[in-house]
Amino acid sequence: MFTEAAWQCSGQRGLTLIELIVFILIVSVGIFGILAVMNSSTRASADPMLRKQAVAMAEAILEEVLPRDATATLPETDFNTCSNRALYVGVMDYSCFDGVPASAVIRGVDTLGATSIPALASLSATVAVAAVNVSGVAMQRVAVTVTGGGQEITLFGYRAAGF
Repeated sequence: MFTEAAWQCSGQRGLTLIELIVFILIVSVGIFGILAVMNSSTRASADPMLRKQAVAMAEAILEEVLPRDATATLPETDFNTCSNRALYVGVMDYSCFDGVPASAVIRGVDTLGATSIPALASLSATVAVAAVNVSGVAMQRVAVTVTGGGQEITLFGYRAAGF
């Protein structure tokens, strides 16, 4: 039924095996490249759990410091050992946690509660207190910096005298 002329005019339909293998190879290399980029960017990104823990620790320290009196300090002459935070009366008392020496930090496992939190052992915090003037009001600016686990989070709070 088919003549030789009809056979030549019908054209080629479908793919050859070689073309199919080349297509699969090219697509596989492209997918592998995309997955490699995603893997390296995921590995380099911050761990959300560690970041949340660092932020929570910084917030907890700010909540501990800011209710204290803006001008009062401990009556003891030597609070530079940074011991017994439960007795601190003023915002300035926390300035001993400046990281100098390296042990003058609030460690993640040192909570004021009865239970220590071992998951926060890799975190430590420093507290910097500075007198500032905001719109004519004398205030204490408290900067809490939490480091550890590849994270560094700094939160700021302000405490005015008499408020």
